[in-house]
Amino acid sequence: MAKEPILVAGAGSWGTALAIALARNEQTTYLWGRDPEHLAELINDRKNNRYLPDADFPADLKPVIDLDPYLQETRDILIGLPCKALRPFLDRIANLSSASDKRIVWACKGIEPGTQKLVHEIIEEILGKKNPIAVLSGPSFAGEVGANLPTAVTIASKNQPFLDDLITRFHNKSFRAYATNDVIGVEVAGAVKNVMAIAAGIADGLGFGANTGAALITRGLAEMTRLGVAMGGQPETFMGLAGFGDLVLTCTDDQSRNRRFGKLLAKGMSIEEAAESIGQVVEGARTANEVAELARKYKIEMPITDQVTRLLKGECSPREAVETLLSREPKQE
Repeated sequence: MAKEPILVAGAGSWGTALAIALARNEQTTYLWGRDPEHLAELINDRKNNRYLPDADFPADLKPVIDLDPYLQETRDILIGLPCKALRPFLDRIANLSSASDKRIVWACKGIEPGTQKLVHEIIEEILGKKNPIAVLSGPSFAGEVGANLPTAVTIASKNQPFLDDLITRFHNKSFRAYATNDVIGVEVAGAVKNVMAIAAGIADGLGFGANTGAALITRGLAEMTRLGVAMGGQPETFMGLAGFGDLVLTCTDDQSRNRRFGKLLAKGMSIEEAAESIGQVVEGARTANEVAELARKYKIEMPITDQVTRLLKGECSPREAVETLLSREPKQE
């Protein structure tokens, strides 16, 4: 089974890193992205000089420009596209004669603007509920996966055969995947941690120190857990790799686009200037308002999320956002 080809959609840093990890296990891995000129560069250079310049492609990694033949023929599809590109890609799958045969795993982290839908809900809306689906998440920066540094992630699926196959596909001495059936918990954790990373970046950019950072991470975990459990996630998920692990990673290291975005805001950049400086999608900026809407829907207190949302709407400055959090009434933890 491990020799069966797999298609990775998304030739940014994360999609490329996961494609490299898969191809290292001697399985044919097709890598497709939305920019044909960029894909031509990948084919010629045998590396992604734009997003992951230090990681050479294994022999079994094959960038492809024409998606349709590989989409039709490949059973397993890994989606590493930004969440905003999810629906158009799923529509292409839905139009295939073999659509019902596809097994889909995604590594994008976010909540759909306007609908507050999680990725699995969007997939089920477009493809129905027959396709085996899974989500991959956890503390992992693309550059370190590309460099073959030890990494552990979580893969969640309610379809045990597909879950077992994915664990086999990814597992090697440098990449370890842990299994769970908590799809909702893993999705919520992956989306909310990006919002918390913006807050952590703001606090650090304002020079508030390690004490503040630790408090933000701890209280951010509490917010993430409250919302995730209310939505049907399992409490233990939020103490594992997909929850606490990814939260710590994203909040404490400048490889995180969301953390860097928060730091730039704290230094006085506008939202537009900060996003342009990052140069890639900052999912937390797209997700914050949707997380806040879900919190209201489920009647969950999420004060850090609320302040990040206010800041992104231009209703307060970075310093005012943090000071509002610090001025809240004391309460039992």
